Amino acid sequence: MSALPWCLVGLPALTGAALVAAAPARSHRLDRAAAPVAVAVAAVGLGLAVAVALTGPAARAPWLAGLPLTLTGDGLPGVLVVMVTAVTLAVLGFAAALPPPGGQARFFGLMLLFAGAMLLAVTADDLLALLLGWEVMGAASYALIGFWWRDTGRVRAATTAFLTTRAADLGLYLAAGAAFAAAGTLDLDRLAALPAPWSHLVVAGVLLAAAGKSAQLPLSFWLSGAMAGPSPVSALLHSATMVAAGGYLVLRLVPALHASGWGGSVAAWLGAATAVVLGAVACAQRDLKQLLAASTSAQLGLLFLAAGTGAVAGGAAHLVAHAAVKSLLFLVAGTWLAVLGTKDLAALRGAARASPVLGGTFAAGALALAGVPPLSLWVTKELTLAGAGPALRVAGLAAAALSAVYAGRALTAVLTGPARERAAVPAGARVALVALAVPAAGAGLVALAWVPSPHPGEAVLAAAVALVALVVAWWWTRRGAPLPRWASVAGKDWLGLRALAGWALVRPLSALARVLAAVDDRLLAAAVAGLGSGTLTAARRLASLDDRGLARAVTGLGDAGIAAASTVDRRWERGISAGVARVGAGGRRLGGLARRPQTGQLHHYYAQAMVVLALLVLALVIAEVG
Repeated sequence: MSALPWCLVGLPALTGAALVAAAPARSHRLDRAAAPVAVAVAAVGLGLAVAVALTGPAARAPWLAGLPLTLTGDGLPGVLVVMVTAVTLAVLGFAAALPPPGGQARFFGLMLLFAGAMLLAVTADDLLALLLGWEVMGAASYALIGFWWRDTGRVRAATTAFLTTRAADLGLYLAAGAAFAAAGTLDLDRLAALPAPWSHLVVAGVLLAAAGKSAQLPLSFWLSGAMAGPSPVSALLHSATMVAAGGYLVLRLVPALHASGWGGSVAAWLGAATAVVLGAVACAQRDLKQLLAASTSAQLGLLFLAAGTGAVAGGAAHLVAHAAVKSLLFLVAGTWLAVLGTKDLAALRGAARASPVLGGTFAAGALALAGVPPLSLWVTKELTLAGAGPALRVAGLAAAALSAVYAGRALTAVLTGPARERAAVPAGARVALVALAVPAAGAGLVALAWVPSPHPGEAVLAAAVALVALVVAWWWTRRGAPLPRWASVAGKDWLGLRALAGWALVRPLSALARVLAAVDDRLLAAAVAGLGSGTLTAARRLASLDDRGLARAVTGLGDAGIAAASTVDRRWERGISAGVARVGAGGRRLGGLARRPQTGQLHHYYAQAMVVLALLVLALVIAEVG
């Protein structure tokens, strides 16, 4: 088995984790290096993704031989890894040129970790690996949406998104538990063969988790608050990661959906309803980023429709084309927010004329989003309806018309109006925008070459409807006419979905968390108090025992020292003094005797020498005789 998939996942994930871990040091050198390091890692990742897609290897984790942790690059995962790495490279390149304020090491580290988690999720060949990527992606999204954590409003939006998606993620655990209970397996390719009722639990869990991640009804509201993060975060989250993960999951498990007998129909109608309802919500928005957020839910609804009808190739093509289009539009919207300080459509009039690059790339993305032929989403929207029945095709056509309306409103607002002062856009940002505009415009044609449309007549009809809707939106917006009553209702709080979710989901979960925290605090406080009281009593007893024992030991040691000194003084000191005195007296006597021969007369010295010599000769004779 090849190690390429693990290298593809590990490179951004480990680099991102290292940057995040080093970020608290607040090193200016690290912040300066973070952007080029992130772009370089993303570029290498794109090369690895292409290699994985071409070879389609499977890889099991070598250090976890007993666990079913396998990655693959074959088929749909191979297409998705190229999409994820390409969009990540473009977004990080843009962010390197126009970095958001704040810690750069933390920002780029989280972005790489986010991308690495998505790559793990799309290459996963079993539910265990999928859950690992799914979990890390959710945690990273929370940190990125609440990146400016000193703003309580942004943190609240991040918390809402996290709680909502986490509640839906329980479905994936339900699916994993049911699959293991039924057949002792977590392999994605074997889920379609599970027996009832386990297969129904698996499909229900997958649909819940996918709907939560991709912001499908009734869980769409969290995507509105996700706009609180920096614009590059919105561009990546709304295009190639996070919301794309749910759509990828239903495409990946199309066999299991259809094997259940009801999963395909539920996915198709859930997607159709989301595409129409959130399309209407997008039409009613006055905030450009909110418009793009609602359109993300609507466009991914078409992807769910494709999965439900078995149009896997069309859904994959739509996912790739939508990633390029939406990342492009969010980056341009973020640039206008940074330069002009607004995202209100009325205040953005004429913004496209301030920079040809911004205006041209936004126009390409908006026209593609509207479904204008021959741009990408015109083709892919038709491909998503390849297996749909008449009712679903009508819903898809209505969603396409609504997408032309909201895209037309945005495009008209930024193209018309008074001329603006020229806006300077860094070269790196311009390169990233143009790189995204090319696939945003032409990816659909590539998909059409691979997957010919089964209904060319309906594709022409969809193009005509989109053009008419675009013209109507242009005329309506230029007139400055107020939105109709239904649009005002739809635009307010996303049809009330946010308020409903806050009442039904976020508030109960927050209340439960507070109750658990209070219980935990009380238990912990009681435990600490009990432990502290017991510890204090034991410490006092030990201190008393220690003081007494130590005092006795010190006193006893002192007394013993004094007694030993007295004994030595009595028994030894007097004898030693007498001995020293005797040695001194003997030395004095010997000295006196030694001085006697020293008379100073020469004949005395000669006599003494003769005596010594005679003694030596006598000693030698005695020795010889002996």
